Amino acid sequence: MISKRFAHLAAFLVVLGTLSTSFAFPGMQVPNRALLRRQPQGEGSGSSQGGGGPVEGVDPPPPPGPPTFTGTKLVNDADHPWQPLRPGDIRGPCPGLNTLASHGYLPRDGVATPAQIITATQEGFNFENNAAIVATYLGHLLNGNLVTDLLSIGGLTPKTGPPPPPPAHAGGLNVHGTFEGDAGMTRGDEFFGDNHSFNQTLFDKFVDFSNRYGGGFYNLTVAGELRYSRIQDSLATNPEFQFRNVRFITAYGETVFPINLFVDGRQTERKLSMDDAAAFFRDMKFPDDFHRSSVPASNENAAQVLAAHPWSPGFNADNQVNNYVEDPSSADFEHPCRLYEFVVGAVQELYPNPTGILRRNLIKNLHYWYQGVNVNFGGCPELFPYGQL
Repeated sequence: MISKRFAHLAAFLVVLGTLSTSFAFPGMQVPNRALLRRQPQGEGSGSSQGGGGPVEGVDPPPPPGPPTFTGTKLVNDADHPWQPLRPGDIRGPCPGLNTLASHGYLPRDGVATPAQIITATQEGFNFENNAAIVATYLGHLLNGNLVTDLLSIGGLTPKTGPPPPPPAHAGGLNVHGTFEGDAGMTRGDEFFGDNHSFNQTLFDKFVDFSNRYGGGFYNLTVAGELRYSRIQDSLATNPEFQFRNVRFITAYGETVFPINLFVDGRQTERKLSMDDAAAFFRDMKFPDDFHRSSVPASNENAAQVLAAHPWSPGFNADNQVNNYVEDPSSADFEHPCRLYEFVVGAVQELYPNPTGILRRNLIKNLHYWYQGVNVNFGGCPELFPYGQL
């Protein structure tokens, strides 16, 4: 059973990473961790509009708290009109963040600070505050520019500022093996070349399963069947299939996210229409007259999805399809502190010897992340790989 204190994690891990591109650099195998890949410079270069621009060190502020009003309200409003992409605007694997950027809740260029992301997800979707903190800072620590305090919701871009020293990359949420992962609902596996663009074939499967199991709507029954089927797809076709640690958690979160946060808050029955699903996943826009969730939400009912077809973390071994090996050391819903330890270790691999502003910002961001971890996980001792300020 998924513990309640850990349940908040998965849902907004999917807001940032449902849950990208192939990378020209060789894969970097982090010991006992997921495969991280680096991306060539160039995507989204040029414009300094929106969240991009700073090139000097920024002292990162603490994460925002919850908003004063946490009920439903119109979010597709006159102050946040949908706009088509401009040249240089960045979008990534997460339909939620893509939508928020296209409506101006996030900078429209797709580059934002952690504080902007937390505020936007709360305002636009009524995402629960501590879950937003955990997911946002996890993505920022692994894929953001910690000196400039900027994160790309898609691929690597000069808008986030000068790159950090290798092996760190500041590659954005498209980076495979950190936030984005295999067996996505509407995005393909990185092994096949594009893990961030909307995949019409996979969306057709989403619609088909909704018709077969949900009477034309996406609900928890559909979520359980589709999650299991997508695992089987990747297991049988992707020799590099990875389904452990961060990805194991996000995979189940992303299946309930559309039910909890994409369904209009005035609607009592939690089921998503195919028209509204297409608006979010394909068009990156709120449906007309869309009202956010009536209560702060995250990954409620993820346990029901996992229970439909119980599965364990693991991977395809020896670069062979249909060769799934369970990983008993992986984080899962019963061992949340393993995820905390895994991520801190991954950060140390990316930043082995930081100094100056970078070290200060690593210490601060790790502590901001731990603040959310401590609330949602409970019982994990805080780690200080770079000391304390």
